[in-house]
Amino acid sequence: MVLKPASATPLTALLLAQVLEEEAGLPPGWLNVVTVPGRVAERLVTHDDVALITFTGSPEVGWAIRSKAPRKRVGLELGNNAPVIVHADADVEVAARRISVAGYSYSGQTCISVQRVYVHDSVADRFIERLTGLVAQLVVGDPADDNTTVSALIDASETDRVATSVQDALAQGAQAALGGDRGDDGVLRPTVLTDVRAEMDVCATELFGPVVGVQRYGEIADAFAAANDSRYGLQAGVFTNDLSTALDAAHTLAFGGVCINEVPSWRADQMPYGGVRDSGNTKEGPAWAVREMTEERMVVIER
Repeated sequence: MVLKPASATPLTALLLAQVLEEEAGLPPGWLNVVTVPGRVAERLVTHDDVALITFTGSPEVGWAIRSKAPRKRVGLELGNNAPVIVHADADVEVAARRISVAGYSYSGQTCISVQRVYVHDSVADRFIERLTGLVAQLVVGDPADDNTTVSALIDASETDRVATSVQDALAQGAQAALGGDRGDDGVLRPTVLTDVRAEMDVCATELFGPVVGVQRYGEIADAFAAANDSRYGLQAGVFTNDLSTALDAAHTLAFGGVCINEVPSWRADQMPYGGVRDSGNTKEGPAWAVREMTEERMVVIER
């Protein structure tokens, strides 16, 4: 196996290889970490000795890899702009508390970070007030401090990109219930936007930053349609105390996973995990990964 980590984040991959060899007894040479620019990765993609490729990253890069290896198995886990629906009968406190974590952990730099929230009109004011209060309490600071939730993004250009999307949304009529600016240290503050619309970058793209946008709705069918109005389809969440609404969500939301009374950021390693549309084409999780990596062979024996 050859593991090529992102050029900006090689250290965890190197540590994983070290732990597998020194602590788990993996024979040397079974896992090879290659920390190089993308041109070498393209060579691996097209090399005849590579039978299977998995990629985690942007849709643009993922589908380009798929097109360069049409005869190989290529598993893609790509982007997302994870939606959450908070219905009229939901436990607003639970929903706000979980979204305040799921939208901002790792500074929002995960593919299942909560980005779009649709809240029923009847509970919207209460939800926004509670979410804003919880997010205001998040610790912004040194990422090496265990108490820190939000820190700098991976590099300055990413901070500029996310900040520009936020400012564009504000210029188009969105409101900043919290944040929307940078601190003296240059770190983008945890941000809650209201009155956002589907066409804004903060809703339409994968933002990958500490920003959550809130929209109101009146009918649950409208919330389902708004959540589905995306090029992505990894995971979605719905907070409701009505089983019929929950089952309707499971059938209607076009996502690889639908979490009821839980945020879409939730996952367990043993569950099937993967998306549809521009979120990918495969399922992760041990049993599903083994299936993806297995070429079935039929054997016929005549007695």
